Amino acid sequence: MNVAAPVRHGLQPTAALSVETALSIRHWNGFLFSFSLTRPQTFRFRSGEFVMLGLPGEAKPILRAYSIASPAWADELEFLSIKVPEGPLTSKLQKIQPGDPVFLGRKPTGTLVADALLPGARLFLLATGTGLAPFMSLIRDPEIYERFREIVVVHSVRTVSDLAYRDTLESRFGDDEYIGPLAKEQLIYRPTVTREPFPTQGRIGDLIDSREIFAGLTGAAAFNPAIDRVMLCGSMEMIKDLARRFEGLGFEEGSNAKPGHFVIERAFVG
Repeated sequence: MNVAAPVRHGLQPTAALSVETALSIRHWNGFLFSFSLTRPQTFRFRSGEFVMLGLPGEAKPILRAYSIASPAWADELEFLSIKVPEGPLTSKLQKIQPGDPVFLGRKPTGTLVADALLPGARLFLLATGTGLAPFMSLIRDPEIYERFREIVVVHSVRTVSDLAYRDTLESRFGDDEYIGPLAKEQLIYRPTVTREPFPTQGRIGDLIDSREIFAGLTGAAAFNPAIDRVMLCGSMEMIKDLARRFEGLGFEEGSNAKPGHFVIERAFVG
């Protein structure tokens, strides 16, 4: 299937792009969808990285950066995307069906990876919207549970239906014999909604201010650069606001070259 797709659809791989096949598509609501692609045997990445995806354009492929939502060990590649009606790529990508071809970049990269953080005890994964994607990759990788005692996923969205993967996260991967036992002991999921009634309401900053983000955790109800590590992904407003907060608390931003106390994806923020 993976080999036949380029021939069937008349697409050819390039030095920078392979041609993969859509395997499944899930529409969470009218504004959000996820999909999976075949994974080339030579494609290697670290959980939390992103890669370029694309579809044919009039002159050349239309490409955008997408965080990989599946872990590094998975046989398939999974992605989470918004739907932009007039978007050059997403207006077409949201209509793909199983068997359709999708361009995949050959060089994944990124800073939302465990290697960019110093060792610590508590890991906070703070996301808005589709910023959850790289964290879905990380929390499905056993390595992250070896590095941190507690892992807190905070997902802030506008409406309840925007809480992609909610059932999976609330069950902490249910009966998954690989990740389930680790997640049930170490993973804490805190969804919050800003524009509809929900048990937890408000932005991530509100949960920090109220200390609700620390409920049930061991240690102090405050961020401490000696033990806490943070990843931020989502809206630029959220990232800039929280990055300033953490810097004010003595947290230093990390990178692949120099691990730190918190990381953001510079390729998305600028």
